[in-house]
Amino acid sequence: MSFPFICPPLQLGLDTRDGDTMISVPAKSGTTWTMNIFHQLRTGGDADFADIYAEVPWAELLEKPGQTMEELHARWKALPADVPRAFKTHAGPGDFLHYKENLKYIVVLRNPEEAMVSFKIFVENHSREFFKLWGISEELMDHMQKRETFEEWYNEVALKFKPGPPGAEQEVPGGMTTVFFWSHIAGWWPLRNKPNVLFMHFSEMKKDHEGSIHKIADFLGFKPTAEEWPKIMEYTSFKWMKAHQEKFEAASVAPLPIMNRGAMVRKGAVGDAKADGMTAEVAASMKSFAKMIVQDDAAIKYMYEGGPIPPG
Repeated sequence: MSFPFICPPLQLGLDTRDGDTMISVPAKSGTTWTMNIFHQLRTGGDADFADIYAEVPWAELLEKPGQTMEELHARWKALPADVPRAFKTHAGPGDFLHYKENLKYIVVLRNPEEAMVSFKIFVENHSREFFKLWGISEELMDHMQKRETFEEWYNEVALKFKPGPPGAEQEVPGGMTTVFFWSHIAGWWPLRNKPNVLFMHFSEMKKDHEGSIHKIADFLGFKPTAEEWPKIMEYTSFKWMKAHQEKFEAASVAPLPIMNRGAMVRKGAVGDAKADGMTAEVAASMKSFAKMIVQDDAAIKYMYEGGPIPPG
């Protein structure tokens, strides 16, 4: 099982500019929120945008079957040179995301147990019409979207996930846990103290919304005015984003809706994994793959808990 519309090699052809920002966040770990934070800081507070994916492109997304990578590369290259750009990616440094000293990176991490239970609900809320557009069969849709329990979904879908096009044979130990979480932290951890890399933890962003927005603004060099700050704080709040969730569902980038309404901005809760189906058995399985892929226990601890970034 794979997602044919996610194309990590696409970002290799991105013609980056000095000062571009890459928002590198694992799945269901605060990506959309961080995209909106960037946009609001860049604009000084904008309530009128239609689609965050038009403002902050996803550098791994093919919008429709048959679309060439060159088409998207040309579109991104044509973005105004005098407006700061940011791109979303779920990749960490590796084969498809090459770390560059002249870019800025915002890396947001979240307790992977919370992210994984949210990922199940997220997959279930993909539009079946969008899946059909990409040639995904009804049988495969049912396989991904109609599992009675989270534990069943984890064992039958998440662990059997393979990156690459449909039919890909590449086996990945841990499936989604490795592709979307462990490889990400393993790639970023050695770069965590680089001056152009900002590590944030989802739980700390939730706990201190205002402080987190100011920290990101300082990192990016944005200096909103006293009049702009209240708007930025309002438009990056969960309450505002939930009330305007149609702006965060990639509605304009594909020929038909990718997501069902409400799938992108759901709960944004911290410490709620068990309520969404996380079990002790799945938690232990996830941790075992973390220890297999990630060499530094401090990196695993940070991903689960946040806290101070250790030197190194």
